[in-house]
This record gives sequence, structure tokens and C-alpha cells, in this order.
Amino acid sequence: MSFEHAYAATPRSLTSLHESGVSPGVASQYFYLDDLGPLEVRGEPRVGRLLLTHGAGAGQTSPFMQRLRESLALHGVQVWAIDFAYMQRIWHEERRRPPPRVERLVDELAVWRDALIPLADDTPSSLWLGGKSMGGRVASLLAARDQAAGLALFGYPFHPPGKPERTRLAHWPNLTCPTWVLQGTRDPFGGESEVREYALPATAHVHFLDDGDHDWQPRRRAGHDQAALIKEAARVVAAAMQASERIR
Repeated sequence: MSFEHAYAATPRSLTSLHESGVSPGVASQYFYLDDLGPLEVRGEPRVGRLLLTHGAGAGQTSPFMQRLRESLALHGVQVWAIDFAYMQRIWHEERRRPPPRVERLVDELAVWRDALIPLADDTPSSLWLGGKSMGGRVASLLAARDQAAGLALFGYPFHPPGKPERTRLAHWPNLTCPTWVLQGTRDPFGGESEVREYALPATAHVHFLDDGDHDWQPRRRAGHDQAALIKEAARVVAAAMQASERIR
């Protein structure tokens, strides 16, 4: 059963819809939360848990998000993947639509977080927040508002492409949790030369992915591919989560 097929299932709150093998050692389980939508839980929490959101134009079914979830799970991060309501409507209506205002998405993510915390076996502080691009921005805004155990931001949109003066960092001084940004060196939303000039909080760490663009696609001459950068990012996040658990 794939993530999108969960949309066709009969809504049953916190009831398992299906369990299937993804790859050796990585299993996915699908749930449907009333009033919220489908949830995929992938992997075992050997080093931690991550509530993962998606970018503005593609949901959890995109190849990038699928590969990222699998790689994280292989490195011991249990991934709880969700689609925002507007993306669920895209699936149901088969029609593109833009995301709502970011403030609305922050509130929506907070509802998801509050609904999922009781499912954790341990304390709520072990649940990290994160996301791809816009989803990472939403997660960071929620962490700045309510705090979080940690943040994993995959291709953070530091500014709109071509508009470096419009930075999206006003809330970053309020981030007190471990914050890890996995950023392509050629990302048009904030490349290495720009990001190194930002005055980020002491809790923030940026790991640059060699020659990656916003989707971590390197040029052929780089000598590696997107899959290698996804694996590298997963290793970094897993190590950060493990280190955070040791000192908590």
C-alpha cells in the first residue's frame, strides 16, 4: 500500500490501515487520524522520531520525500510523515492549488503534533520536527513559538529565489533547540556563499551538500548523485538526534 492509497481507505482514528515492507529492516505502517488525514510511520526509533512535512508543490508521495523517509529510517530515525490539508485536497480533487498562508500551516502542524505525542512510547521531548523547504519553514516557526526537541530542515528556503534581501530568518533568534539544516551548496533559496554570512543562533548548524540544488540534484561533473546526498543528509540527522538523546 502506498501513501496516497491511504486516502481511499475508510477513516478510522488511530487504526492501522496497512503494513508492508519497504526495504530490508524498514517497515511502513499507515494510519488515518480523524479530522487530520493519513499518517505514514516508517522505521523504528533507534535514535529518535521525526514529524516530517513536505514542500509547497509536492507532498509525501514525491520521489524525493519517499527516498528521504526511507534513508532516514535506515539510519534509525522513525519518520512520521503527514500531508497538509491543502495537499490532501489536491489528491482528492486532482487539481493543483497553492498552499495557504504559512501561519495557518503552523497551526495545522501544531494540531498534528498534539495528536501524535500520545502515540510516543517516551516523553514528548523526543519528537523532532522537520520538513522539506516550506515544510521546514513551518516546522521552524512552530518550534520558535512552542519549542521543540529539535529541528531537521531539508533545503530551508532562506529567501525566495532571486530575492536574497527577503530573508526568512526573523523567528530564528527564538530557536533554542538543536537545529540542523541540510542545504545544497547551489540552492537558489540560499546557497553556501549566502548562508555562511547569516548570523544564525548558536543552536543552528548547517551541513552543506556538495553541488546540490534545492532538491539536492548535483551536476554530472560533481561525481555523485542525489541518492548519495540524501544518504549523507540522513546520516547527519541521525547522528544529531542520537547526540541530543545522550545529553537529554
